[in-house]
Amino acid sequence: MPDRSDDPVIESGLTAHGLGFCRAGRSVFSGIDFALGPGELLQVTGANGSGKTSLLRVLSGLLRPDEGELRWYARPVRAGETGYLQALAYVGHADGIDPDLSAMENLQFAMRVAGGTPMPAQIESALTAFGMMSAIHAPVRTLSQGQRRRVALARLALLPRTLWLLDEPLTSLDERAADCFHAQLDAHLEGGGMAVVATHQPLAVDGRALHLA
Repeated sequence: MPDRSDDPVIESGLTAHGLGFCRAGRSVFSGIDFALGPGELLQVTGANGSGKTSLLRVLSGLLRPDEGELRWYARPVRAGETGYLQALAYVGHADGIDPDLSAMENLQFAMRVAGGTPMPAQIESALTAFGMMSAIHAPVRTLSQGQRRRVALARLALLPRTLWLLDEPLTSLDERAADCFHAQLDAHLEGGGMAVVATHQPLAVDGRALHLA
């Protein structure tokens, strides 16, 4: 059997090397290093203003890093790279849903944008899991903040993506909805998915931790 001890290690998943970002000439974060493989979770913690949201926006491609490099399966991530963008799902601090559409219509629209075929039964199942069936056809503007968050998170079940980038997903969720989210996250990781989650509330799922000062 040949000795492969000197073979190069192929990076698997998402890796950051010396990642840094500045705003208005001030460093928001710097020197961020991590490696995230299939089935792994990275919990990003830190006080308000420590850069958690900025880091997620850099990872999602919405912001460009000022230093360091981000790699996806050993390939450098470039701005607007289609392959990487198609592999990720980003749920920001804002829910990103249209208040004039119903929960059903919002998810139908999200599926069309992603190139999928809206299936009412599938959408109903996702919303039911988050306790939203009774308000499925109500305009989002009439829903509570917690209900809006549930609609936003239900998209994760409809649009399978390898990498989840989630900013404070537990905000405004009651205990039942939080349990639904944890079950969804657990299933995603068990299926080989990856997740980077910025949160003030520790998740009920084992993972690595990255604290931003």
